[in-house]
Amino acid sequence: MKKKTRATASRAGKRPKSAAFGRKSAPRRSTLPASRPPAASNGTKATVRRLKAELARTQAQIEELQASADTDFLLGIPNRRGFERELNRAIAYMKRYRASGALVVLDVDRLKPINDAFGHAAGDQVLKAIVAALLAQVRSSDVVGRLGGDEFALLLWNLSETDARAKAAALEEAIDRLSFVFDGRTISAGASAGVSVLDIHSEAGRALEAADSAMYVRKALRRHEVS
Repeated sequence: MKKKTRATASRAGKRPKSAAFGRKSAPRRSTLPASRPPAASNGTKATVRRLKAELARTQAQIEELQASADTDFLLGIPNRRGFERELNRAIAYMKRYRASGALVVLDVDRLKPINDAFGHAAGDQVLKAIVAALLAQVRSSDVVGRLGGDEFALLLWNLSETDARAKAAALEEAIDRLSFVFDGRTISAGASAGVSVLDIHSEAGRALEAADSAMYVRKALRRHEVS
């Protein structure tokens, strides 16, 4: 009994730890200024400017190469790849906004005999004159492209089938009026045009095939008319 009393007294005699002693002290805030990234030197700024300029030149070169890949180097108009890209974009626009247009495929009638008789320089002159005549007959929103060799294609916006056929006839007439003098001989080339109407149901490959087929039918008719 006495032991229990002494133990109780001993515990009662212990002093409680201070509350301040039991808490962790808050870390002191540094009075030093926060570290900042070192300022760029003049040499670093010059390097950044040089790299930006090189990047801009590279991007310009890439755009130039992409444009040249889609352009006929002789005539300065879209080649087959460039024209098909424009045709696909146009059809996508027509489907979205319910627009319409026409595709004309045009073939020069007598380019090969001109090349054979007077050389390819003469043929190039004929092609350049034909492109100038085609561009004079269309609007700035229309697209004239070279599919290859003596075959051209025209993308014409907002034309009915009747208007498109009338435009194709006008294109033929404009080329028929062209004349060239080689080695003292006056030569004409002529051209045959076929039409395919474009609308929300069109597909680029099929439209080109339809216009191409119509062009060959027209070429056969022109040969019959001449003979």
